[in-house]
Amino acid sequence: MKILAIESSCDDTSVAVVEDGRKVLSCKTSSQIDIHKVYGGVVPEVASRAHIESVVPLTRLAMEESQLEFKDIDAVGATYAPGLIGSLLVGLNFAKGISIAVELPLVPVHHIKAHVASLYLTNHELEPPFLCLVASGGHSHILKVEDYTKMKIIAKTRDDAPGEAFDKIGRRLGFDYPGGIKLDQIAESGNPDSFQLPIPMKEEETLDFSFSGLKTAMINIINKFEQKQAPLPIEDLSATFRKFVVNCLVKNFINAAKILNIKTLAIAGGVSANSMLRRELQKKCAENNYRFYMPEKKYCGDNAAMVGAQAYYEFISGSTASLDLNAYASKLLLP
Repeated sequence: MKILAIESSCDDTSVAVVEDGRKVLSCKTSSQIDIHKVYGGVVPEVASRAHIESVVPLTRLAMEESQLEFKDIDAVGATYAPGLIGSLLVGLNFAKGISIAVELPLVPVHHIKAHVASLYLTNHELEPPFLCLVASGGHSHILKVEDYTKMKIIAKTRDDAPGEAFDKIGRRLGFDYPGGIKLDQIAESGNPDSFQLPIPMKEEETLDFSFSGLKTAMINIINKFEQKQAPLPIEDLSATFRKFVVNCLVKNFINAAKILNIKTLAIAGGVSANSMLRRELQKKCAENNYRFYMPEKKYCGDNAAMVGAQAYYEFISGSTASLDLNAYASKLLLP
């Protein structure tokens, strides 16, 4: 079964053709990093216009690379929530147009579920149930993946997402957008024990995350250096901030696995590309005899291949939508 998939939830336009939820026949993505770099972050209106310009040529390229025609496609899947509402509407309405024009079923895909499905693209042996940490610029969830379409939220962030925190601190350290990627690279040569930051929600018995306090504490440290007109120890600041964010993610994720007695763990989302997070979870899972899975780095960020993977499982479970399907900016409860 072949799915044409469209992803436009934030600042990347992506179109893919995926077969049977596991095999990527094509995936074409247009990044908007250069467009938004001048603003230091994503401008929603600018992102929406860029999606409009990119989605048609990307679809042509994806279909050409897959060596298929529309008559060979079984359904069209699109991200409908959550994300930037204008961006979502571009991809969803384009998918509706294809659905009408070539008479294909329309499959709605939740963005967080799609990140989980990115794991299936390279870990072909992975099947539910398992515990998944989804960490990205907009999300931070621990999910119990009970089935391909059924997931239960075990914990989530109470404020900022880790990717957003990395990007904001990266910007304060002088890195171009997206700052989190550069911060991870620079942190490799720094001392993670150079500064002390608060441990989020230390006194609470919770699996939830919080990153706003860490972000504020790091900004205060940076401000003190700037007030003294002292040079910033960028490597050490990057390494310290990364360590505290990663420690929070790893600690709560491993604790959740122990509480739920789940021995198969996985990570997904943009922050799953973070080198320290990958290393630390590999280490902790080995210590606890857990099976551990990660997506390839090319599938960590937003891409249509993961949408196509999830759309396949939604479709075979009977989930299709009519043309009155709407987009939702903050639909966090998984259907």
